[in-house]
Amino acid sequence: MPKILIIEDEAAIRRVLVKILSEENEGYQVEEAENGLVGIEKIKNEDFDLILCDIKMPKMDGVEVLEAVKKIKPEIPMVMISGHGDLDTAVNTMRLGAFDYISKPPDLNRLLNTVRNALDRKELVVENKLLKKKVGKNFQMIGESAPISHIKDIIEKVAPTDARVLITGPNGTGKELVAHWLHQKSERSKGPMIEVNCAAIPSELIESELFGHVKGAFTSANKDRAGKFEAANGGTIFLDEVGDMSLSAQAKVLRALQESRIQRVGSDKDIKVNVRVIAATNKDLKNEIKAGRFREDLYHRLAVILIQVPALNDRREDIPLLIDYFSNKIANEQGIAKKSFTDKAVKLLQDYDWTGNIRELRNVIERLIILGGNEVSESDVKMFASK
Repeated sequence: MPKILIIEDEAAIRRVLVKILSEENEGYQVEEAENGLVGIEKIKNEDFDLILCDIKMPKMDGVEVLEAVKKIKPEIPMVMISGHGDLDTAVNTMRLGAFDYISKPPDLNRLLNTVRNALDRKELVVENKLLKKKVGKNFQMIGESAPISHIKDIIEKVAPTDARVLITGPNGTGKELVAHWLHQKSERSKGPMIEVNCAAIPSELIESELFGHVKGAFTSANKDRAGKFEAANGGTIFLDEVGDMSLSAQAKVLRALQESRIQRVGSDKDIKVNVRVIAATNKDLKNEIKAGRFREDLYHRLAVILIQVPALNDRREDIPLLIDYFSNKIANEQGIAKKSFTDKAVKLLQDYDWTGNIRELRNVIERLIILGGNEVSESDVKMFASK
């Protein structure tokens, strides 16, 4: 049930607005405040889906209310109510973050359309927040070991900047997880995060995938197509397994980093892009440079900040925490009861040789939860966790 607050010092205007909104939708729950100070107290103590606020009021005017709401509960859309002489101020409130403004006396159709649109916007904002929380939970970094604590510290310092980051480490260690944390904790978190697995794309298609193409650029190019760099504009592009990228694609990526411009395959037109680049690899890029398979100048552009993700065998003290985390997660996903692990089972898993790292551990935990007993025992681990 949408909850709407009307902040207006003229009682007659408040009555008109309440009547219009109540007749439009019986589901609207409408509350009133006779001035800005009363309105702010209500906003602090209650949750509203929309605020209609007069601009000229005694004690606290509408601009001050708008600025306060943006600090207290920025997700609530505000529609400003302006008298004839307040139009310039009303337009200025849009720059300050107001959703829209309506003039006195309110036009019925314009008022109702604005209210509907504002409530739709609030719903989208709430859905987006819930989605981000859900996504955030899927990319938690679990662990308290020294290497993981060090990575968390680096992320806290680096994420708010636009510094490029190169993440290295063996397969299955969680390099993608680090990239997602960097994006989620950055100023670009409201923008897209576009992932490109450079190892999974054939070398002849990687340039088109990254930079797009124009119609006729090659045999199957039957229409213009934007690439991943354009899709990531305003956000982050994650180049996973960047060590597998072809040399010609590396040259174009280098230009994109140097000039913040790209060209679609088959075009000589520059397209400006505003993208943060995070890259990851399981290869030793310095050896790849010596072998002539990776450009040294690109390496130095990418590796402004280096993050080394350790193998699971190098952070065994985190395994009990990971077992508990995966047990909860898998039980929820499978719709089954969570199972506990005996101390001996946990110790056995800590001593296991995790060549597949976190990815392998997760698979083993899932196998033990599905096939093991009500409490996963040492014998279950010996039976179901063997290679």
